[in-house]
Amino acid sequence: MSEPILIAQDLVKTYGEIHAVRGVSLRVARGEIYGLLGPNGAGKTTAISMLIGLFPPDSGSITVDGLDLKTDTNAVKAKLGLVPQELALYPTLSARQNLNFFGRIYRLRGKELRARVDKVLEMVGLAERAGDAIETYSGGMKRRINIAAGLLHTPDVLFLDEPTVGVDPQSRNAIFEHVEALNREGMTIMYTTHYMEEAQRLCHRVAIMDEGKVIALDTPTALIRSLGGGILVVGLEEGRADTVLDQIAELPSVKAVTRTDGNLKVETHQLQEALMGILELTNRQDIRITSLEQWEPNLESVFLHLTGKKLRQ
Repeated sequence: MSEPILIAQDLVKTYGEIHAVRGVSLRVARGEIYGLLGPNGAGKTTAISMLIGLFPPDSGSITVDGLDLKTDTNAVKAKLGLVPQELALYPTLSARQNLNFFGRIYRLRGKELRARVDKVLEMVGLAERAGDAIETYSGGMKRRINIAAGLLHTPDVLFLDEPTVGVDPQSRNAIFEHVEALNREGMTIMYTTHYMEEAQRLCHRVAIMDEGKVIALDTPTALIRSLGGGILVVGLEEGRADTVLDQIAELPSVKAVTRTDGNLKVETHQLQEALMGILELTNRQDIRITSLEQWEPNLESVFLHLTGKKLRQ
């Protein structure tokens, strides 16, 4: 892995009695797509807000390309691009007018501004609609112009916060392709999403946050592999779970068994073999299964296993 371009060390942020971020450390390699996932209230938005310099941490440090955000604030912010989840566009203005406005905020002027606006319009595939008012655009097109605005000043690190929320599948795929193209050109991308399939497709590494901390960090493949063959969540009639817990744990295809919310959570080496073994045990002892849920090995299941929550709950 290449050298880190963004380093966050022991970030802490509190609001009265609420500990939003508790000692988060991140090292984002130059040229990688780094996913940041977390349920509502995990501290993800607070962490990103600190990383882009929206407000300072209570303690901890942030450096970008060797520059300290606290002491070299303007120089660091010039290296960062942000595409917020909420559309930051003026609906009655055209795409070109919007981009000209944001370009001037980035201190672009004259020929340089016109060239950058033309470039980003081409990048997001909307050059032919540049003169049309944003309010005439589809949701996916608005998202793409939102991305274009964040690219005007050619940032070293681009933060994409839920860039595909509310868009159709065709526009979502177009956004994926733009993100992948930007990354191939060397741009480092911090990507947050509520869609696990996006993280699996796009991200080189994924950090999972919960209750203000990073609780897992690895490649999507390695995180999925850690789940083994999948998980079974088995509900049994009242008072019978302890009867078979130890026996289920001894099945060759079972890694571990834990009690959770009145059910047995069975981590498996091979999901179907474990299921057949559990059915055989319960049938032999005349124990009624009241519920059964299978978590196939994927990033969604890893997230649920680690946090006990669904990302989009």
